[in-house]
Amino acid sequence: MAVPEFISALQATTVGGYIRGEFPGGEWAFPVIETLHVMALACVYGTIVMVDLRMLGITSRSERMSRLSAEVLPWTWTAFICAAITGSLLFVSKAEAYWGNFEFRAKFLCLALAGLNMAIYQLGLHRRVSQWDLTLPPPLAARVAGALSISLWTAVVFFGRWIGFTT
Repeated sequence: MAVPEFISALQATTVGGYIRGEFPGGEWAFPVIETLHVMALACVYGTIVMVDLRMLGITSRSERMSRLSAEVLPWTWTAFICAAITGSLLFVSKAEAYWGNFEFRAKFLCLALAGLNMAIYQLGLHRRVSQWDLTLPPPLAARVAGALSISLWTAVVFFGRWIGFTT
């Protein structure tokens, strides 16, 4: 697969070189950014699983779904933004290698599917959450959305970790 010019140009930037350790002080850039990325992703995954397990009716059964979402999801979005920034920086450092990497593409496919699952849930069932806020078990659609979410985010973590062994 041919690497587009803009991918090569992105990798050739000073930022990419610094993160690869090609400049003084840069030898720690990649491991520090990677650590921050993993920590942010752990927070994203953990908070999403908290909400999804409630959607499945497994945990936080006495907690209103609406309240749990309102308390947890701001943390999710903050961590997601941090993960996106640090992930972008990691990408710049090895853009050409990541571009053609199967695991990298699989991670982003799962990420896109997780986003689609969330959008469908938010635009549909969550708008009527007051009707089933404390219902156990939650509606089948909520349980399916929760199970899909956990599965897709687990795949994001799996493929993300696998990238480190294949690039």
